[in-house]
Amino acid sequence: MKTDEFDYDLPEKFIAQAPAVPRDSCKLMVVNKDGSLEHRIFRDVIDYLNPGDLLVVNDTRVLPARLLGHKKGTGGAAESLLLDKVDGAPDTPQEQTWNCMVKPGKRLKPGNVIEYCAGGADEGEPILEGEIVSIDADNGSRAVRFTTLTGEDVDSVFHKVGHTPLPPYITQYKGDEELYQTVYSRPDLERSAAAPTAGLHFTEELLDRIKAKGVNVATVDLEVGLDTFRLVEEENAEDHKMHTELYTVSPETVQMIRDTKAAGGRVIAVGTTSVRSLESAARSGELAPCSRAATNLYIMPGYEYKVVDAIITNFHVPRSTLMMLVSAFSTRDIIMNAYEQAKEHGYRFFSFGDAMMLL
Repeated sequence: MKTDEFDYDLPEKFIAQAPAVPRDSCKLMVVNKDGSLEHRIFRDVIDYLNPGDLLVVNDTRVLPARLLGHKKGTGGAAESLLLDKVDGAPDTPQEQTWNCMVKPGKRLKPGNVIEYCAGGADEGEPILEGEIVSIDADNGSRAVRFTTLTGEDVDSVFHKVGHTPLPPYITQYKGDEELYQTVYSRPDLERSAAAPTAGLHFTEELLDRIKAKGVNVATVDLEVGLDTFRLVEEENAEDHKMHTELYTVSPETVQMIRDTKAAGGRVIAVGTTSVRSLESAARSGELAPCSRAATNLYIMPGYEYKVVDAIITNFHVPRSTLMMLVSAFSTRDIIMNAYEQAKEHGYRFFSFGDAMMLL
C-alpha cells in the first residue's frame, strides 16, 4: 500500500485559521455508506443520531504545553513544547523531566538552561528553569528537567508560563485559547499535547438536545500526542512506525457499549482518538476496560472494525495515518472523492475546520 494513495492537493486557503463561532455552526458533510454525500450544518448531526445510539467522546484536556522563555546567559528567545514525561526520571512537586520539542533546536544542547517568566514575558524574574538533559537522535526532541524557582509545584507554574499549543498550520489565530478545548474536557485529565478536534464542534446545548433525544454519551480518555499529526514519510504505508499513546476505557463505558449493541443501537465515535481507544480496547477480540494502557494501533485499509459503527471527524492532513483510518472505515475512493467535493463546496480543513460524519 503506497503512502501516495492517501495524498491530495490542498491550497492554504482551505486551512481554517480560526474556529467557527458558535462551535456548532460549522459545515457538516455526511458520507453515506454508498459514498453519496449530504451537506449540512454541524448542529444537524442530531438528525443522524437515533434513540438508543451511544456517542463516545474523548474528554482529555490540552496542557498549556507551549512554554516561551529565553536562554540563560544569552537572553536569546527559546521555546519548549511539552510532549510527555520521561519514564523513570525523578517526579516531585518541584521537579519534572519531560520530552520536548525545542526552538531553536540547533542552539539548545545538553547543559543549556532555559528560563521562563510568568506569561511567557521577556522581562521579569524567572519562575521556572528547564535544563536540557539529552537529545533523542531519532526525532530531535530533548529531555528537559524543569525546576520551579518559587517553591510552587511544577504543574501550577506550567499554567503561569505556558500557553495552549496550536498546530503549526494555524498561524493567525490570536483568540480565546479555550476554543481549542472541548466543552466536556476534564481539568483532571489535562495531559494532551493537542485537542481531540472533532469534539470542538459540540456545544453544551447541542449535547443536551442529543441526550434529550434518547442518545447516550460515554467517555474515553486518550492522551493525544503530536505524533498524531505526523506525516507518513515512508513510501510504503506499512513501513511507518506508529506512535504510542496512553488511553483509558472505563468499565462503565464498556458496559454502555455492550448494552447499546445488545439493544441494536450504534456506537458513534467522536474523533479518531475515540476510535483508536475503542478499537484498542477490543484488540484481544473482546472489549475490555483498561486504565492508561499504551496503544500503537495502526488502522489502515483492510482493518476490520470491532466496535465503532459511525465516526464524526474533521478533514485530515494529507499522507497522515488519520487519512488511512477513515479510508479503512469507508473506502479510499469514497474518502478521496469526499475531500475533492469538500474543496468544491468551500469546506475548511484541519483542527479548526469543518466536520465529516461517516455512516
